[in-house]
Amino acid sequence: MKIKKKFNRLNNESRLYKLNVPVIGLTGGIASGKSTVTAILKEKDLPVIDADQLVKGIYALPETLDFIKNNFPDVIKDGGIQFPLLRQKVFSNSDVKSKIEEFIYQRLPMAFKLAFENLHQPSMVIYDVPLLFEKNLEHLFDLNVLVYTPLTIQRQRLMARDNHTDEIANNILNQQMDIESKKSKAEFIIDNTRTQAELTEEVNNFLRQIMEN
Repeated sequence: MKIKKKFNRLNNESRLYKLNVPVIGLTGGIASGKSTVTAILKEKDLPVIDADQLVKGIYALPETLDFIKNNFPDVIKDGGIQFPLLRQKVFSNSDVKSKIEEFIYQRLPMAFKLAFENLHQPSMVIYDVPLLFEKNLEHLFDLNVLVYTPLTIQRQRLMARDNHTDEIANNILNQQMDIESKKSKAEFIIDNTRTQAELTEEVNNFLRQIMEN
């Protein structure tokens, strides 16, 4: 599948990591269903790179374990990182968040390039980026799409999924850009407020709009 010419908007120098193919930015809020949309796209054999998976790969590196041990030893147990403790520390301390993000983001370009090489010269790529708007990255993508779920549903799903209290869920949501603000910035919207079948049709409709027949 190829993206329509009118959505091939950027040149190599302007595009994310100077790629020579169009890049679609896929984003959403926490518990909005973005991972489900990514899974649907992969089932259709579309080339998708997931930023969260890249970050997980970086966390698996020995150098990352050493970094966490040296800076946040209280989240280490039995030689491994206790991610619930680490997440709690990140969401409650902006200095901790900044320090960890700096370490991770320094390694993200190389992780992305390796993932892109494994796609074996695709005609385009979809990059699943949770913080696309928060980090002001939208100008690096040929187009962007938001997986949209209202804040009330986000909160409900987050509490059910991760067994969070209302207070913790609100704290996490308050540290992200409001979903309505993201909606106002997005070029395309994939609505995820209803059933799985309707979400799949939303994805199909998006693809019909941007891909050549």
